[in-house]
Amino acid sequence: MSTTPSVAVMGAGLGGLAMAIKAKEAGVTDLAVFEKADRVGGTWRENTYPGCACDVPVALYQFSFAPNPGWSHLFPRSPEIQAYAESLADTFQLRPHLHLNAEVQKAEWDEAAHLWRLRTKDGKTHTAQVLVAALGQLSRPQLPDIDGRDSFAGAAFHSAQWRHDIDLTGKRVGVIGSAASAVQFIPEIAKVAGHLTVFQRTPNWLVPRLDREITDEEKALMMTDPETALALLQANRNMVFANADAFFWQAFQWTPQGRAAYTRIALNHLHAQVADPELRRKLTPDYPVGCKRILICDDFYPALQRPNVRLVTERIAKIAPHGVVTSDGEAHAFDVLIYATGFETTEWRWSADVIGKGGMSLAEEWKGGPEAYLGLTVKNFPNMFMLYGPNTNLGHNSITYMHECQVGYIVQAIAAMRDGGVAAMDVTPQAQARFNRELQAKLATTAWADPHCASWYKTGDGRITQNWSGNNQAYAKATAKIVWDDYAVTSRSLAPA
Repeated sequence: MSTTPSVAVMGAGLGGLAMAIKAKEAGVTDLAVFEKADRVGGTWRENTYPGCACDVPVALYQFSFAPNPGWSHLFPRSPEIQAYAESLADTFQLRPHLHLNAEVQKAEWDEAAHLWRLRTKDGKTHTAQVLVAALGQLSRPQLPDIDGRDSFAGAAFHSAQWRHDIDLTGKRVGVIGSAASAVQFIPEIAKVAGHLTVFQRTPNWLVPRLDREITDEEKALMMTDPETALALLQANRNMVFANADAFFWQAFQWTPQGRAAYTRIALNHLHAQVADPELRRKLTPDYPVGCKRILICDDFYPALQRPNVRLVTERIAKIAPHGVVTSDGEAHAFDVLIYATGFETTEWRWSADVIGKGGMSLAEEWKGGPEAYLGLTVKNFPNMFMLYGPNTNLGHNSITYMHECQVGYIVQAIAAMRDGGVAAMDVTPQAQARFNRELQAKLATTAWADPHCASWYKTGDGRITQNWSGNNQAYAKATAKIVWDDYAVTSRSLAPA
């Protein structure tokens, strides 16, 4: 007799929505998606700073099972992606399964009953046989540890918590940080600020984005001849995907040819946009291309050359009530401070307290840095799966593709529980250890492993915990089929009725 398991999903970003969609298609009716906020969207709900956009082409940054004909640019804007997330919830009738404003505070594995017991912030409880954590990697804003940070008398906020109630027109604005978010919003706020100072600790390798609007003719084709338009979209997606996957071997594998090619592209971009040799010097990294995130942007360099913008590379000594003091003693007065200082990544502090077998907490399990099997499962946490888990981040292609691979893997597990008599599955310590030995050996050959290059991809001891070790096709192959020998399986006959 087949029994479809109940499924609980933590997080209603794109990954959580994809999981809910495919769980419904797999016949799951007891499905609950728990979201801390009042609407879906995840990172695209949270990040609303001016100029916010995806740095992955829209041909890839959407699900293959839900193409959207309405994008305005080759690189999608944040509001459009948020609207796409909302449309997924509507189109696939997920609203009845959504529990909004219902953050999971604790999830505990009940060994006797072979199910997860969840408690949400409002005190309600829920049970599920399958727990899927879709909490993301870049969701916990990080503020810098700078002396006097809390003493600033003006308005101060992180770029991921943008204060839209603060009008920057004519203001003296200081931006601390110059990486992925900063290069998007700095060109926008430079247009209105009275004066803008950018504090750069480390320059970034930038390559051109070459974005453009999607033409009216292209949109009209989708409306009048959707079959042809969808065929063209798929062909374009396949081409962009192949190019992006090739980018991994060229930019991130430790080969002189790949490094030279992308170093040349980035330096050509810098020289084409920045004439002043001193400014070029400040903007030229002293580390190999690829070991940190490569940024894709067309208007950051021009923004820095506006008459009301200044780039400062001296170290920040402290923050004072009226601004920032740098190591050379100069005091920089501001009305507003914006922190573009990224996210907490290596500690993986989930909002939920997840307790597995024997009372083991996931936080304790990951105390020395997160580790998983295929970025999907963790030993001693049966029937728990992750989307965008450890070592599934990318620097070259789309996380939505990784989500589809991960969701497909979890659907296989659901099918085994429904039709194969599986009550619980727990990756073995041996399989997890073997996978991570092989993974770290491959990662050691990439640009990210450069011992002289610090990045959010790795822990303080140099272990890379964020990134996948190959291209997307390699991950698709690795997750195409569950290797049951890597799991300790409890049959339904041994579980309580």
